[in-house]
Amino acid sequence: MENVYFDSAATTQLREEVVDKMARVLKENYGNPSSAHSFGRSSKSLVEQARKTVAGILNVKASEIVFTSGGTEADNLALNSAVRDLGVERIITSKIEHHAVLYTVDQLKHCFDIEVEYVNLDSKGNIDLSDLENRLKSSDKKTLVSLMHVNNEIGNMIDLKKTAHLVKSYNALFHSDTVQSIGHFNLDLNDIPVDFTAVSAHKFHGPKGVGFAFIRRNSGLKPLIFGGEQERGHRAGTEGVHNIVGLEESLKLAYENLEEEKEYTLSLKKYFIESLKQKIPGVKFNGECEDLEKSTYTLINVCLPLSPEKALMLLFQLDLKGIACSKGSACQSGSEKGSHVLNAFLSEEDIKKPSLRFSFSRYNTKEEIDYVIKTLKEFIES
Repeated sequence: MENVYFDSAATTQLREEVVDKMARVLKENYGNPSSAHSFGRSSKSLVEQARKTVAGILNVKASEIVFTSGGTEADNLALNSAVRDLGVERIITSKIEHHAVLYTVDQLKHCFDIEVEYVNLDSKGNIDLSDLENRLKSSDKKTLVSLMHVNNEIGNMIDLKKTAHLVKSYNALFHSDTVQSIGHFNLDLNDIPVDFTAVSAHKFHGPKGVGFAFIRRNSGLKPLIFGGEQERGHRAGTEGVHNIVGLEESLKLAYENLEEEKEYTLSLKKYFIESLKQKIPGVKFNGECEDLEKSTYTLINVCLPLSPEKALMLLFQLDLKGIACSKGSACQSGSEKGSHVLNAFLSEEDIKKPSLRFSFSRYNTKEEIDYVIKTLKEFIES
């Protein structure tokens, strides 16, 4: 095999239907959505139809959807405005959040002197809800809790509805990065009392450079980017109509095909886990990724029985064989610090061993898994 792509948690292949629809919009609907003439109105109608489609899928109001450049901007919008405009004095989060959250929280602590607390994790990287409740009880300061629904490195899932109800019972705000879950799981945000979420289209076979924030109505959030009155004043800047339409089409197709594609992708995950256990003695599974009930069906994170010296060449050798995977999130692939997620809960012994994230989609096959396993086995035994 020349190319095997197992890095869908970093980004996904675009669906052909999405590419075709975006191409038509680029060619035919080039008017500025803010312009009053027919060209502008044509583009504006596409943006607003996409907003209605997204809102309908999540069972929320169209006015609660704000298109952004992606999940990072959506996270920044919610967190910054919560402190700057809503009077939040304390943020409770975890040490395994995406850096879009962790680095933003660090900056807010530096600039606004807010309190930051990190909820305890168990030995598998799960959020300790009892500790979260104790922290919520411990202070009357206005608090925002930020916990991601599906972890992008180890696949652990929180009970989003249960967590949201716990947070709201103490009158705190709740933000959740749902970048790895929307498009892969049915979420009724009218039923789940979360205040803010973040979404990226390129995680569910849509284009890069576009996403959205769900902002609960009457929240009082103010814009992060100032300029024009686009996005009902929440986000200035001329909308990328082709990207927004691409997001709409990819999200619509994701949910139209959800059950079939989920079943198929889950079968790949099961096969991958079983094959690793059979062919590579000593392999370990990080977090809850081996547990099909407690983790997403889209990825596994494995700790391989290799010396630190040999591990240095692992990703290079896989790349030479045409295999794409990740040693953590794509956002930190150039970092020498290793995975902050794994560092938060793995033992010192396992931290020294190489860990890889394999993430998959509807485009992968069992034959590709066989090739990856064979390549790993040959490298380990060489």
